[in-house]
Amino acid sequence: MESSLNSEQNEVSVSGTPTSSVSSPYRRTYSDISGLSHRFDVQSFYNRPSNTNAVVLSGHEEDVSEDAEEPKDDVVNDVHGDGDEEDSDIDSAEEAELEMMRERFAKLLLGEDMSGSGKGVCTAVTVSNSITNLYATVFGQSLRLQPLSTEKKELWKREMNCFMSICDYIVEVIPRSLGTNVEITETKLRSDILMSLPALRKLDNMLMEILDSFTENEFWYVERGSSSMNSSGGGRDSGTFRKVVVQRKDEKWWLPVPCVPAEGLSEEERKNLRHKRDCASQIHKAALAINDSTLNDMDIPDSYLTTLPKSGKASVGDVIYKQLCTAEKFYPDQLLDILKITSEHEALELADKVEASLVTWRRKTGGLTHSKSSWDMMKDIGGDADRGNDKNHILAARARSLLFCLKQRYPELSQTSLDICKIQFNRDVGKAVLESYSRVLEGLAYNVVSWIDDVLYVDRTVRNRED
Repeated sequence: MESSLNSEQNEVSVSGTPTSSVSSPYRRTYSDISGLSHRFDVQSFYNRPSNTNAVVLSGHEEDVSEDAEEPKDDVVNDVHGDGDEEDSDIDSAEEAELEMMRERFAKLLLGEDMSGSGKGVCTAVTVSNSITNLYATVFGQSLRLQPLSTEKKELWKREMNCFMSICDYIVEVIPRSLGTNVEITETKLRSDILMSLPALRKLDNMLMEILDSFTENEFWYVERGSSSMNSSGGGRDSGTFRKVVVQRKDEKWWLPVPCVPAEGLSEEERKNLRHKRDCASQIHKAALAINDSTLNDMDIPDSYLTTLPKSGKASVGDVIYKQLCTAEKFYPDQLLDILKITSEHEALELADKVEASLVTWRRKTGGLTHSKSSWDMMKDIGGDADRGNDKNHILAARARSLLFCLKQRYPELSQTSLDICKIQFNRDVGKAVLESYSRVLEGLAYNVVSWIDDVLYVDRTVRNRED
């Protein structure tokens, strides 16, 4: 019995080592005592009084003692029966979740190639795809302002904790002075992870708090095309207003339609919605900044460079190139107004062209490396003014400002071809976590802002019709 208990303890201690690729997320995700309940039940079972410990007496007295012990066993079995069943259910559930996590991390290590032949994608791309798929699983069906279900919230936190635990072991070695001639080295989290990952965690918690706050609302939703939407009343109140159609740019017909009372929202509700919208907008900007910074730090793949034309003019076209070259002072907003972009597809196509020309001109100046940090890019922007008459430097600076204004004017713009190519060929796991995490938070924050705008639009339309 002691040997079996010792073997169980050894198994628990081995599975809890920080070097284990499977048990480390299990330790971070679940309770530290989750695997010990069965062992305690075994000890309590062996410590119970039993007939083998009774003193052997003569015939009749022995029968009496046995008869006296039998009800005790029945009582003990009745008392411990339900507890054993509950413990077994808990153990089976935890074993199932542990097996799921083992399979999940095995797929990450194998690059989603379960044959083990090494033909799978790299770990960084697998992690990026996994975070993207997790976001689609948790938030894909969330189309309105309401709290997440408890199951989805726990799934999101548990899975993201596992993915972010990878970054705990991405460190850099730095020297540390002891005040003498002897110096030692120590490890700390890599600087980009140390700065960006806590910020992303905070943005994530803020978004969850915003969604959790939509519990007692003055507005509600109906499905597009339903009978309740086509009627003029019969909702929460008999005097509800339902004839307002939300004007969305891209006509997302699958989204539910928000409804408000006939007199509109109260002033307090309207104020709270605007405050939450401002918070979500700031979260969107912060996540976008982290995502842009992470993408700028990624290497530009050679496969992208080989597809570029020899001149930047061939990328942007004659009209845009003429505006970039001839104007003494360049105003990117005016150029965007002249182009008259009518759809997101046209905006994305323009962004691809401008970004391609930007890379081409930077290559000609000799200032393009495979990766460039945000600080290096800011120094390049400041140095462009000192280079004066260098045509390629001027064109690169103006193309960069045009691309920046384009992304500011269309915040819902999808990723450009260069960004997608960087993500596909990225080999840095830490950057993959930061990029994908910031990207999904950016998308969620933008959705929250859009949903609040829809409610405020309906409220404004109702109040204007009353006036």
